[in-house]
Amino acid sequence: MKSNRKDEKNRIKNRFDTIRTKLFITLCITIAIIILFLILVNSIVLESYYMYSKQVELMSAYRLINSYYNGTSSSKDIEIELEKLALSNNFDILIKTDNSIYATSRDFISSLTDEFDGRDINDNLLYSNDNVKIKRTYDSKTELSFVLLSAKLDNGYQLYIRVAIISIQESVDISNRFLMLIGFFTIAISGILVSMISKKFTSPIEKLNEITKRISELDFSHKYEVNDSDDELNNLGKNINTMSETLEKTITQLRMSNIELEKDIEEKSKTDEMRKQFISDVSHELKTPIALIQGYAEGLVENVTEDEESRKFYAEVILDESNKMDILVKKLLELMKLEYGKMTFNLTRFNISELIGELIRKNKKLLEEKNITIHFDNEPYYIIADEFYIEQVVNNYFTNALKNVAEVEGKKEIIISYQKEDAKLRVKVFNTGENIEEENLNRIWNRFYKVDTSRNRESGGTGIGLSLVRAIMQNTHNKYGVENKENGVEFYFEVDLEKKGEKK
Repeated sequence: MKSNRKDEKNRIKNRFDTIRTKLFITLCITIAIIILFLILVNSIVLESYYMYSKQVELMSAYRLINSYYNGTSSSKDIEIELEKLALSNNFDILIKTDNSIYATSRDFISSLTDEFDGRDINDNLLYSNDNVKIKRTYDSKTELSFVLLSAKLDNGYQLYIRVAIISIQESVDISNRFLMLIGFFTIAISGILVSMISKKFTSPIEKLNEITKRISELDFSHKYEVNDSDDELNNLGKNINTMSETLEKTITQLRMSNIELEKDIEEKSKTDEMRKQFISDVSHELKTPIALIQGYAEGLVENVTEDEESRKFYAEVILDESNKMDILVKKLLELMKLEYGKMTFNLTRFNISELIGELIRKNKKLLEEKNITIHFDNEPYYIIADEFYIEQVVNNYFTNALKNVAEVEGKKEIIISYQKEDAKLRVKVFNTGENIEEENLNRIWNRFYKVDTSRNRESGGTGIGLSLVRAIMQNTHNKYGVENKENGVEFYFEVDLEKKGEKK
């Protein structure tokens, strides 16, 4: 429940934090302040301004009437002009001469008499100079207020002009109510207009906000849709697009540099690991041959035997162990290069059946001595591979089969066969004999691992032949493996067949 209230508060807060809402509130407050200011000005200044304007009207009328009598117009013409002036401005005009009184309103004569009888002309005085006095008066008969001008014309006539004034306070109240009404409608109309106009401005800002948010999350797929206008928002969108593209390029370059750096570090680490592994393997595997060489060499030096044949045997052992050490070191170096991706393959087109046939021919005598039957389908298959390394794979499988072949149910044989699968050719080498224990099927590919630990140095090999096979196949991205069959063990590997029409 508390969580829902908190979410609701956050939604309300977010709604009030929008530019559109802030713009609407700011406009409403601005209009309200302007209306309040006008009401204040009305209440304080309007009455003074109104009275001042009436004084200005009366002074203008005084100057005009004075000009009539200073001219050559006849009395009749002057009376006509005075009537017009009184009607057009709602004036009451009275002119006293020594012999007569002219008045546009008969009521003005009696009220004027009451106004000045027994009263000081300076009461409620608004303006005064040598010739003119203006004051505010009240007529009890009509219950109206007036502004009265009393002045002496240049010809000596006495001039009186009055104009009725409405209740200025009532006018102020009416004006203030009208301003409030105008303000209400202004706020309502402005709200609608602001909502429409602000949407035009806030929509691009919201888009820009979304784009910059995605940029902060390193997503540069969104771009601002630039139009033909040359306003600030459009220019901002262009700049953000430019910034996005620049950042994307920079980050891509940084990532590539980082990948290269990681590769360099990994390469250095691999090199160090390879060096350590090589030293470890060499030191482990060379202990026995070095010990043998040292022992027989000391025997020769100390003349342990004087028999020529024995000395010759000692020398042959030393030579044999030296050759084995040389072969071992070379194979280890080859394996290291393969395992750490240091080798480049020379892909050529060749007939794998010819390669296998030549290998069988070289070992024909050994096969006859061990009474092994060989089965081989010499159908030609052209493959695309590095012939040198494929020869090593085939040789290792064949040598392994020779070492482990045994008679089963009266059969002692090695079978080399093919299995074509799409663009791949699977080469299989089977030999009769004991199956490999399940737990050792994966271990045999490890360097120096030998299933039969009882084998002597003469027939046991280096223990890295199958490791070389694994490294070669992994570098060429082809499958390899071993399976236990009913009467023996089958090793296999795959190579790429020549595509139709492809010749090298």
